[in-house]
Amino acid sequence: MYHLKASLATTRRIIEQLEHDKRTIALMFLAPTLLMSLLAWVFSDNKNVFDMVAPAMLGVFPFIIMFLVTSITTLRERTGGTLERLMAMPVGKGDIVAGYGLAFALFGAVQSLITSAVAIYLLDLKVDGPMWFVVLVALLDTVLGVALGLMTSAFARTEFQAVQFMPALILPQILVCGLFLPLDKLPDVLETIAYCLPLTYAVDALNLVTKHSDITSEMWRDIAVVCGFILAALVLASLTLRRRTK
Repeated sequence: MYHLKASLATTRRIIEQLEHDKRTIALMFLAPTLLMSLLAWVFSDNKNVFDMVAPAMLGVFPFIIMFLVTSITTLRERTGGTLERLMAMPVGKGDIVAGYGLAFALFGAVQSLITSAVAIYLLDLKVDGPMWFVVLVALLDTVLGVALGLMTSAFARTEFQAVQFMPALILPQILVCGLFLPLDKLPDVLETIAYCLPLTYAVDALNLVTKHSDITSEMWRDIAVVCGFILAALVLASLTLRRRTK
């Protein structure tokens, strides 16, 4: 019970901290919506193309934004000594990571719901499959961005280094995840690499929902794999925490 209270206290502190950071709030809540609106404008003369592309981008946009926000904010906590003080308390490392992850995931969920609502009700996004599944995958993509952000923050010493993980970890996933070219059209080596990356499965699920009216076993497989990557990233994030001993 004590550990749960400590995790929830950490969650509450991060939420209160982010609420006072107006620029970060604007980035989280407005940027994906504006990008989705721009995408609709680009394909305003070809609605069918927008309906094919937009579901995948509903996952990609929040994924990128939450990765940046989480990695930079958590890095500030590390360099500012806040994490070090938390580690001095009799709580588990997993409880601390859970507190951080829950706080960022809550913001990410709101962000994803706003973006999805704009795409569905204002931009008139249409897919063959159930819309709730699109929203579900978008939410999981957001949490995936949070988990990867928590994990990679341990390997950066400055905010600039945290941003450098974008071209090192995020952009390669975007290029080979099937967003621009079907996986079976990629060179064999890249196709093999793509199946080892989490964004591939998220984009695959969102692409499939545009083609199938019912949820298929392959789509549930994609969901399970993404959840597995989220759990693995959170475990690795907890392993990067170190207690200082005198």
